[in-house]
Amino acid sequence: MLKRRLIALLAASGLVLGGCASYSGIAPQGKSLDLTSLEDSAPTTSFAGWPTQDWWRELADPVLDKLIAQALDDSPTLQAASAKLRRAQAIAGQAESAQWPAVDASSSNSRERFSERGLIPPPYAGTTQSVNELQISGHRELDFFGKNSAALKAALGELRASEAEHQAARLLLSNSVARSYYNLARLLAQRELSAQRGRQRGELASLTERRVKAGLDTRVELETARGVLSENARDIAGVDEQIELARHALAALIGQGPEAVNAIAPTLPAVAPLALPATLPAELLGHRADVVAARWRVESSLRSLESTRALFYPNINLRAFTGFSAIGVDQWLAAGSRHPGLGLAISLPLFDADRLRNQYRTSAAAVDSSVASYNSTLLDALRDVADQLSTLKSLDAQLSRQQAALASAARSYELALQRYQADISDRLSVLTVETNLIAQRRIAVDLAARWIDSRLQLTRALGGGFADGTAALATN
Repeated sequence: MLKRRLIALLAASGLVLGGCASYSGIAPQGKSLDLTSLEDSAPTTSFAGWPTQDWWRELADPVLDKLIAQALDDSPTLQAASAKLRRAQAIAGQAESAQWPAVDASSSNSRERFSERGLIPPPYAGTTQSVNELQISGHRELDFFGKNSAALKAALGELRASEAEHQAARLLLSNSVARSYYNLARLLAQRELSAQRGRQRGELASLTERRVKAGLDTRVELETARGVLSENARDIAGVDEQIELARHALAALIGQGPEAVNAIAPTLPAVAPLALPATLPAELLGHRADVVAARWRVESSLRSLESTRALFYPNINLRAFTGFSAIGVDQWLAAGSRHPGLGLAISLPLFDADRLRNQYRTSAAAVDSSVASYNSTLLDALRDVADQLSTLKSLDAQLSRQQAALASAARSYELALQRYQADISDRLSVLTVETNLIAQRRIAVDLAARWIDSRLQLTRALGGGFADGTAALATN
């Protein structure tokens, strides 16, 4: 008989263990890229200390400083990012709460008639009485298999990612304000050059009209000169429109109405030499908030996978309670009405039609998705930095050649002006040479604006002074 019972117990245990839900055969497939494997060699110039967190102060423009400070305080875009960060903080707090016991207090009072043939014995059977309970209870899940601790780490990973994204939003906003500010400066400079060109074209048209009257030119030259004058007026109207739109865009970035920045008139800063590395900076991984956020999301998804895996193991809960329970108010709080207790509950998933396995597959797929997102973000970051470096190097060369061209045009104008003042040539020659000088100035303004914009873009590409001050949750 004993042998039969032992065999039956072993058989039942085998059935139970064999029927338990299992995550075997399910695992993430993604693999994170290694930054060092994507670099050819160490950079000749380190960008570890540049840009600084308040990088815009290097431009030494108090108006820009004020606009960026206002944007960081009032912009709805940043307010939305701040709300997202607070949400992540609250979720992390909820996950941390699961690490601690929960204590509840309850009280109930009811009046009811007890059945004469129910569970309540005489003298209460068949009478109407009040039922009163007062209880304090506490319960805690014993996290033997790390489900709650892994969930907490996952929530902390999301919080770190949200903190990094908040910094990325601050950088993008401040960078957009600076770019919009200097785009307005470019348009205002072009507007001034268009006005100069208009005055020059007006003088040329007047001179041509006098030459026609003197029989030196024909109506063809006059109509051509007048046509160019109208063309320039058209261009000025177009630039004025762009200036208005640029002001509206800048005002929106700082969280103000369209007329808020009508009084400002920025100018382009001087183009200063900028030492550029021959290769990509090795500090990129910890220097860009979006890369750091993507890495933290990989960590978070790995911890979520651990938390899901723990669901396949027994869940153990400890519960304790004490209080008073009595029929009738007069004995409710008497010593004999004490109602203490202690309990231990263990649950283990056996047959769930693959619900847990599919949940685990979902978590594993989330890991693969976060890894793919991290790899994509990292590659985009590398390309972004490489693009800005290439653009700046090209602009350095273009600016050098343009300065030579502008200097040559300026010398030609001075010579033409000297010849005119010496009565060697006429005013028409001066105006013709001045046309080229103004054209070269317009090109120089555009190149200078492109250079400052690319420098701002490089500042953003390199993280704008962001530094990840936290360590990874794990090194899986």
